[in-house]
Amino acid sequence: MNFIATGIGAGLVSALLTAVVVKATPLAAVLYLLAPIPVLIVSLGWDHRSGLVAAVVGGIAIALILSPLSGFGFALITALPAWWLSYLALLGRPGPDGTMEWYPVGRLLAWIAATAALTIIAAGVISTGGDFSAFDQNSRAVSEAFVNSQFSTSGPDALNAETREELVSIIARFTPFLSAQGFATVLAIYLWAAARIVHASKRLPRPWPSVPELVMPRAAGLILVGALVVAVTFDGFIGALGMALSGSFLMAFALQGLAAIHDRTRGKSGRSFLLSAVYVLIFVTQGILMVALALFGIADSIFDLRRRFGSRPNQPPTLST
Repeated sequence: MNFIATGIGAGLVSALLTAVVVKATPLAAVLYLLAPIPVLIVSLGWDHRSGLVAAVVGGIAIALILSPLSGFGFALITALPAWWLSYLALLGRPGPDGTMEWYPVGRLLAWIAATAALTIIAAGVISTGGDFSAFDQNSRAVSEAFVNSQFSTSGPDALNAETREELVSIIARFTPFLSAQGFATVLAIYLWAAARIVHASKRLPRPWPSVPELVMPRAAGLILVGALVVAVTFDGFIGALGMALSGSFLMAFALQGLAAIHDRTRGKSGRSFLLSAVYVLIFVTQGILMVALALFGIADSIFDLRRRFGSRPNQPPTLST
């Protein structure tokens, strides 16, 4: 029953990190962003049931502190995605020779992308009561705030009304795409960081996987293609879901492309310089380089590039110790 105590503790800590967002300060925003970490840590280090307990306890606490809708939002957006990904990370089955085969990291990355997209759209549906016009208005409000922050509203450099309206409409249309893209990145980083913390404390049940060797299944590419078709074909929440899936899976493929660079440069001279240059270019280009990485990641999954042109043999499944 130890998982109950740890789950209660993690749920309360996560709820506290979430509740401070009402202070509307930069520190409060940072603490709010860290709210999934306690749920991830107890789910990975103790038992995935601890994560479920944390979701329930944290949701109740937020409901009492803020509002019932906020409590439900905490469970849906913060706690349950963290629990689900931790649960998948610890899935394993005995192999024919008695060793343990753990859930592949590439499939886990695909689930991170799917979880991010579904969470973003579910949050939008719940927060607007299923009213897409309200969802679209919220997206336009965010888009207008962004455009106003980037372009002057008066003077010779100001955009004309027609151009500004077109820009606002385009960004509003891509809001689910960008939101899911960012959330997928956050989930991937948080899961990695929490697993590192648990691994350092020697409580991680599975051995540490070779993350640079991750390869998403080919089905992930089909999901991306289907999502793009849905995004350009349908309106409403279905089209928004297509946009969200497109953004999250493109980001997942970009992360795979980045992992491939880490993988293919291992043991090579100048590796540190090359990796540093890649990360600097990502920062300087404001993420535009991630498009090239995503294309490489897609090709890597579909055509098995690293196995076809690499010098290393196929790796066996990750085994337990």
